[in-house]
Amino acid sequence: MHILITGGTGLIGSTLVKRWQNHYKLTILSRTPQNVTARFGDGVTAVASLADVDFNNITAVINLAGEPIVGKRWSKRQKQELCHSRWRCTASLVDAINRASTPPQVLISGSAIGFYGAQHTQLISEDFSHYHDDFPHQLCERWEMLAQEAASPQTRVCLLRTGIVLSKSGGALKKMLPPFQLGLGGRIGNGEQYMSWVHIDDIVQIIEFLLLHPTLQGVFNATAPTPVTNAQFSQELAQVLHRPALLPIPAFMLNLLLGEMATLLLDGQRVIPANLIKAGYQFRFKELKPALTDLLSGQSAL
Repeated sequence: MHILITGGTGLIGSTLVKRWQNHYKLTILSRTPQNVTARFGDGVTAVASLADVDFNNITAVINLAGEPIVGKRWSKRQKQELCHSRWRCTASLVDAINRASTPPQVLISGSAIGFYGAQHTQLISEDFSHYHDDFPHQLCERWEMLAQEAASPQTRVCLLRTGIVLSKSGGALKKMLPPFQLGLGGRIGNGEQYMSWVHIDDIVQIIEFLLLHPTLQGVFNATAPTPVTNAQFSQELAQVLHRPALLPIPAFMLNLLLGEMATLLLDGQRVIPANLIKAGYQFRFKELKPALTDLLSGQSAL
């Protein structure tokens, strides 16, 4: 099997590459191919342009490219970069797939639970349609529409609406750890907003599950079956680290520091993976505390 991966040096992509590089032929699209080779060795092929890829010889495409949505204030320029880094790559992939005489059998394309927009306690499965028309929804909606244009009798498309990926190597959990390790952590705002999370091991296994089951297509929420409130998340993280969680972060402070991006932390989505469960996927980590314990054993102090 020959797999093309975009975003192969990101949190999810790099974990996939390490899992697959001794089992499949991998081609990684990167603006800096030399960094891919330095990171993963000569067992993977790195290319700087899709023009260097023969899509007639690609079995599957895993599309994870995109500027990280958290980290910079959402200025007009940053919003454009967030959108274009996803939309341009996806459109180029779809164009290449559609021009191939023997196209890839599957495109698994990243999206996010931000597709649903800011929600509250409403339980959300893939058929939920009362979207809140905010920036994350607009970003994900077009991203998914572009990916879906690759669908044909030869190519199935799976859209992966990913939640908060928990990993000790990066992402949200790594950013949260320092204050919690010092006993300075706590809920964000009133703590009632839901956090739909997924362990890094499950997200890569979900992608592999979709890859290896040729009847699966459409939208899949890539979240654990048990979303928790921010207050619950904060308490369980503190318990795993054997630290108190007594210092909440006021909502107004986040709004001052982050501007519009604060909505990602102050508004939530209570998302469940109904389609994955229906398809028979077995989560390794269904509950938050075992997931955190697995990731953070031995991490109780700085």
